[in-house]
Amino acid sequence: MATSFSDRLAAAIRTKRTPVVVGLDPRFESLPEALRKPAKKMAWAGRAAGYKTFCQGVIDVVAPLVPAVKPQIAFFEQLGIVGLAALNHVIAHARQRGLLVIVDAKRNDIGSTAEAYAEAFFGANSDWRADALTVSPYLGDDSLTPFVDAARHNGGGLFVLVKTSNPGGGQLQDLVSDGKPLYQHVARHVERLAAEDAGPTGYGSVGAVVGATYPAQLAELRSAMPHSWLLIPGYGSQGATAKDVAAGFDASGLGAIVNNSRGIIFAHQRKEYSHFGPDRWQSAVEAATKDMIAALAAETPAGKLA
Repeated sequence: MATSFSDRLAAAIRTKRTPVVVGLDPRFESLPEALRKPAKKMAWAGRAAGYKTFCQGVIDVVAPLVPAVKPQIAFFEQLGIVGLAALNHVIAHARQRGLLVIVDAKRNDIGSTAEAYAEAFFGANSDWRADALTVSPYLGDDSLTPFVDAARHNGGGLFVLVKTSNPGGGQLQDLVSDGKPLYQHVARHVERLAAEDAGPTGYGSVGAVVGATYPAQLAELRSAMPHSWLLIPGYGSQGATAKDVAAGFDASGLGAIVNNSRGIIFAHQRKEYSHFGPDRWQSAVEAATKDMIAALAAETPAGKLA
């Protein structure tokens, strides 16, 4: 058995003194011109090379500052095999720089297919070798079991979609069943799985995705899942602030990690960082990361980590 993801995550957060996670969502049209111009002449291979260079450049900046990065697999899959090869290099680079890697793939299926997905992301010979993976719960417990087993065996973690940050999430997640919204039923199951292998920090290997764009539900779900790490999207570009995520933490400043993707990696396009210009895009990334760290330290229990 490998060291648990929960213990490694807690240690990384304490070392960096922040719960900030930087999302790696490379959109070609948002890359700095210096990376876009040569890629335009090389179709998918050129774009994949640009994504690799860009994401590795982001990693080099944020590695001393944050505990983890979260590559969104869709942007790499979009480019076919060359995109997946780029993702492999990006993950390897993040690991070399000492970062935990949460692969945002939202996978799920049943039976042997779920086992294959789990092996793909957690297996000893995996090209991705994720520290953690996002998964969907809506095929039921038997679809989650292969992911839970593989994650635990390989020291990995899961983040199950419970209450997502998108505006349309409530269309299904808020439907009432047996007197409770569906997301509460999912949360109860996630909490049971997390409690089964909770370690010294009080948290287990199975966590939940809970959006910052629903602060009241975030507070409710923190209480309902005391053994589950919360991965909180929605900060920054989706409108959520540090105050909105405060309820996701426990009293010691642990229990949650807060993702910011576009607001950090494309900071050179934001008005407040425009003075860096496209040629100093990495300086904009660094400034945006430090500003988010400071905001969470000032407005949430994560300030106790410092």
